[in-house]
Parts: sequence; structure tokens; C-alpha cells
Amino acid sequence: MSDHREAPVMPVQAFEPPYYLAVFTAVRTADQDGYRETNARLEELVRSVPGYLGMDYAQSPGGPAITVAYFRDAEDLARWRTDAEHRAAQQRGRAQWYQSYSLHVAKVEHSHGFTRAEG
Repeated sequence: MSDHREAPVMPVQAFEPPYYLAVFTAVRTADQDGYRETNARLEELVRSVPGYLGMDYAQSPGGPAITVAYFRDAEDLARWRTDAEHRAAQQRGRAQWYQSYSLHVAKVEHSHGFTRAEG
């Protein structure tokens, strides 16, 4: 979903399970007209979904882009999945922006993290 030019400094934190995630992996077409604007709007919109926890994004130059969105529960994720603007962007993505994509939804049952202390 994202078109970040810089990698985030920190990944999304580990949350207290259970929670849900959606992993969206895509290969884009050459025609990206309107993608950035739509993507910026969707990022703004998803932040307003109750239960939205955060997002991680990575892309290989010339390769697939991977976005992982985290939600507190299945209902929150369903709210995002069925949002009218999100649905319209999905249709445009299939028609114009994506060569291929996959979406995987999972319930997280274990989560932990690590941050190196500075100094």
C-alpha cells in the first residue's frame, strides 16, 4: 500500500497478542498515474480505523513491495477491508497499478521485539 522513499527507523512494535495482520505483496505495473495520491489518502484513512495498530513497508528495487498492516481484532481489519474508498482503490489497483499481488491475513498468537540500547 505504501510508496515510502525512506525506510522507517523502527519496525512496528510487538503488541500484546492476539492481534491480526494483513500482508499485501505486490508487483506494480509501469502505469502508476494517481498511485501516490491514492496511497497517501489510504494511509490517512487507515489511521482513522479503530483498532489500527500500525504498518510496516519494504520494497526491493524493481521487485515486490510488501506492506504489513496490524489491527487489534478481526472486526477492525474487516472494517478496513470493506471501507468504500479502500474498495475503490483496490479496483483501480487491479485495473491499473498492479501486475500481480497476494494478500495474506493472519492472527498473531505470539509477538516479541528487541531494540538495542544506544551507547
